[in-house]
Amino acid sequence: MAKSAPPAREGLDKRGLTDEQLRAIFRNMLLQRALDNRGFQLNRQGKVPFALGSEGHEALQAGAAMAFSRGNDILAPYYRDLGLALGIGLSPYEILLSIFARAADHNGGRQFPNHYSSKRAGVMSFSSILAAHIPHAVGAAYAMKLRGEKNRAVLVTCGDGTTSEGEWHESMNFAAIHKLPVVMLVENNEWAISTPLDKQMGQPEIWKRAAGYGMPGVRFNGFDPIETYAVVKNALDRAHRGEGPSLIEGVCYRFLAHSTDDNDLTYRTKEEVTEHRKDDPVPGFERILTGAGVMTVADVEAMKKDVLRETNEATDHAAAMPYPVASDLYTHVYEGAYQPWL
Repeated sequence: MAKSAPPAREGLDKRGLTDEQLRAIFRNMLLQRALDNRGFQLNRQGKVPFALGSEGHEALQAGAAMAFSRGNDILAPYYRDLGLALGIGLSPYEILLSIFARAADHNGGRQFPNHYSSKRAGVMSFSSILAAHIPHAVGAAYAMKLRGEKNRAVLVTCGDGTTSEGEWHESMNFAAIHKLPVVMLVENNEWAISTPLDKQMGQPEIWKRAAGYGMPGVRFNGFDPIETYAVVKNALDRAHRGEGPSLIEGVCYRFLAHSTDDNDLTYRTKEEVTEHRKDDPVPGFERILTGAGVMTVADVEAMKKDVLRETNEATDHAAAMPYPVASDLYTHVYEGAYQPWL
């Protein structure tokens, strides 16, 4: 189902992006891959209890992040959105504080890894429960409309499995009725943990549901960061103009197991994953940029070394930070009195 990244070509259609932005997108993709690998390595070394991966989502998330308006838009992500978090302003150090569950983490070291939140970057806190964050995202968009705020929107994301949840449907309907400034980005990687598309929905093209809610729907190649940028930007621009919500579906593939606690070979074969690896967006975009003269081979190698350096430094820095102290257990849980019930 996933589409291959377009071949390298001269006269690259940049869709309004500068060479500097294209290089930033590629660096984001490399950083996602490096941090994904680091999380799994740390887990296998017994240094962190759990990690999630976004391999296969790099192009989709880096392209979407480039369309996000920092300081104006709000991101309501889901747990596989490493690249979006990086792309809108979180640092590798902040990501690793989350993985290591250190006190300096934005959530005080109490959230699951990959459950980012940052008021500074405009990232809403969220829950592991599928679709639980989507009513909150739609509520934020409703607040924007009630306050008469202009040129602001909420970008909310989820995987394909989340679209089977009731909260997803209710939120889409509410957003459409009130013409809210919200963009629903579905990252369709073909697997809802261990459930394939054909076992979770009769109509596997999620974008087609948009017509039933009265909003535009678009499907795009999530292995192409430039196409992703163009589709997400168009939807966000539409929301900024007060024209209501959009449902956009990026098709990609999840190369890794669902998490470090999952054995994906119990529900799919190595051969299937290997076949999809031919469409890996990271080397695919590298070929495009070098083929179009945006980067040289030497530029790419230097960037890869710099990403590894940054990942190593962030790992060492975060690992050296202290854990939360027990006396902070009830801080930021309840307003006012925080003592536990006796």
